[in-house]
Amino acid sequence: MRQILKILAVLQKESIIWNMNEVLYQKDYYGWLQTNAQLIREKKFSEIDAENIAEELESMGKSEKRELSNRLTLLLMHLLKWQYQTVKRSTSWRNTIAVQRIDIQELLEDSPSLKNEISDRIVIAYEKAKLAAEIETGIEKQNFPAKCPFSIGQILDETFLPENQN
Repeated sequence: MRQILKILAVLQKESIIWNMNEVLYQKDYYGWLQTNAQLIREKKFSEIDAENIAEELESMGKSEKRELSNRLTLLLMHLLKWQYQTVKRSTSWRNTIAVQRIDIQELLEDSPSLKNEISDRIVIAYEKAKLAAEIETGIEKQNFPAKCPFSIGQILDETFLPENQN
């Protein structure tokens, strides 16, 4: 009987902790983060909000992929503009290209496993880049190559700028 009471006490404590974690997660995200970080540091793993922590970690990974895609889209759009609107080339475009490359490099250094995603991300980013380039240049997207004309090496090469294709 004592063993059963101990088990019930533990289950009740875990239920209370879970409810507190869930309420904190919903009502005070920052407080939830701080509380769970402290619990992990104190190795109180039975008290952490494991399910929501797992979801947050997965979300962070998706966010990193989106960041890579967004940076690639902006970079590819400017490479297309550089290639197809030679008369409008500017220091601003060159700097945007450089900044995006630096930011992508930094992202890949911080998260090296994102390198495994880059080919797939370029395919998606290029489609978006064609649409954005069409809006900014007035050149219809079907006038751009169907597939990305730049290799990964060229895209990331800090010295590469495409030549005029007109």
